[in-house]
Amino acid sequence: MNARIEDYALIGDEQTAALVGKDGSIDWLCLPRFDSGACFAKLLGGEDNGHWRIAPAGADTCTRRAYRPDTLVLDTEWDTADGTVRVTDLMPQRDRAPDVVRIVEGVSGRVTVRSTLRLRFDYGSIVPWMRRSDGHRVAVAGPDSVWLRSEPPVRIWGEDFSTRSEFTVSEGERVAFVLTWHPSHEPRPKLVNPFKALETSVRDWRRWAARCRYNGPYRDAVVRSLITLKALTYAPTGGIVAAATTSLPEELGGVRNWDYRFCWLRDSTLTLGALLAAGYHGEAEAWRDWLLRAVAGDPADLQIMYGLAGERRLPEFELPWLPGFGESAPVRVGNGAVDQLQLDVYGEVLDSLYLARESGLSTKPHMWSLQCALLNFLKTAWRQPDEGLWEVRGGRRQFVHSKVMVWVAADRAVRTLERYPHLKGDPDDWRAMRAEVHREVCEKGYDPRRRTFTQYYGSRELDASLLLIPRVGFLPPDDPRVIGTVDAIREDLGHGGFVRRYDTDAVGVDGMPGGEGAFLACSFWLADALHLTGRTKEARALFERLLDLANDVGLLSEEYDPELGRQLGNYPQAFSHIALVNTALTLFGDEEGVLGAG
Repeated sequence: MNARIEDYALIGDEQTAALVGKDGSIDWLCLPRFDSGACFAKLLGGEDNGHWRIAPAGADTCTRRAYRPDTLVLDTEWDTADGTVRVTDLMPQRDRAPDVVRIVEGVSGRVTVRSTLRLRFDYGSIVPWMRRSDGHRVAVAGPDSVWLRSEPPVRIWGEDFSTRSEFTVSEGERVAFVLTWHPSHEPRPKLVNPFKALETSVRDWRRWAARCRYNGPYRDAVVRSLITLKALTYAPTGGIVAAATTSLPEELGGVRNWDYRFCWLRDSTLTLGALLAAGYHGEAEAWRDWLLRAVAGDPADLQIMYGLAGERRLPEFELPWLPGFGESAPVRVGNGAVDQLQLDVYGEVLDSLYLARESGLSTKPHMWSLQCALLNFLKTAWRQPDEGLWEVRGGRRQFVHSKVMVWVAADRAVRTLERYPHLKGDPDDWRAMRAEVHREVCEKGYDPRRRTFTQYYGSRELDASLLLIPRVGFLPPDDPRVIGTVDAIREDLGHGGFVRRYDTDAVGVDGMPGGEGAFLACSFWLADALHLTGRTKEARALFERLLDLANDVGLLSEEYDPELGRQLGNYPQAFSHIALVNTALTLFGDEEGVLGAG
């Protein structure tokens, strides 16, 4: 089976996540955290790099699959000559140890089912030692230990460095497998009841989904995106990872393969806005608190991304034993872009904290002093070139989006002092800074001949991040410069009806060989910009085309290749799903009855 990125569904426990293929194989799982080493890495290699497949004997792709409505519980079914069988996959909310629960159920007839488990720790490089203990199969290698059991017990044996089982189920019969990780030096963790875990998971997810305030068109897609965002949240800290994977390619066979299992500041305002508007104030506050902890320290040391708990060191290295998804090498762990200077993140942080205050989230004693410190740093640093929003590796430039976000930082500080005059600060100083930045961007970042803002000062290149200019309030939507920019981006960066981030062929800017697909978040931004500039019919048509790109269980990756008709990039992508929610709110949020009580 030559898997496509969109062939996978997600299950998770808000601390890590697994990808389950249409063939019933879990091909990606990092334990115990999103950023831990994978024990199933077939996604980036082959079967011997670790996977766990449960399917009818001799069967390949499933007949159908779906999440149970408003949950992260996945049902996969096969119709065979002997009958129909269902495999239900979930990761229960953990007490301490992470569990993967897989329940096989006979739907009709009598079907023979096979389970093949290949555990390979450290991204598919380490074969563990297997033994029996108290009815379990136990795999141990260094710090990692995994326990496997079935309920009721079925025959499990070792063969060819794998753990296998074969059994039959008739209509109404169920066999559950539970795989549990824990540190190898600790006693066996508490056993989870798989059937009770299923009931609890369905109930808890549905209760959570019922809190969604959005009642407008395409509600199912919005709720699915919010569930996905919740699944990508690291519950102990409130941090939200950009994706559950590393190194899924932005171009098949190419080298643009990055680790996205970290938390990006660029996502902060859009994430916070989506959670607040949808009614998830607790999650929004947890994200805001993660943000405050992560950015604490010297403002000059602000990073563009952090680890799940706010870790700063995310060294990038390659895994040469993995050939990569679709032979797209290298496979990378860590992200070297962590050391880049991106001035836009200062604006993102200040905008997020402004939004949090305006939305009624509880304030923290040090929050305003932190905002002031960040802005005081920007007063002198904003004139520097930087690597920009997209983490280009071709050197620093005077990126227009970065300067616009500097303007946002100053603007939000001024607005805060105007509304809360008891706070300390010099609004006149920040108004002057705001005006200076605005004047410079309009003079140096705008091409009057082409009637568009440009990617960086003096360039002819465009950048899809400029679509955010009206959204952040830098210029009103009806300004001719905004309308011209939207039209220019649509024409120059359009790709199969969607939008690329920028021209990867532009000399010296990108710094990497090859290209990439249409960027889904940017395509949602175009829909927003079309609506704001009075072209709502076109905006809604684009939104519907973007919804059609989601796979059969409603998930989106980072990018899309219109020529190949395939999703690209890390998956599922929080940025894409955040953009989907925000665009739905932009297009339909003003309609009567769309936003219910929070």
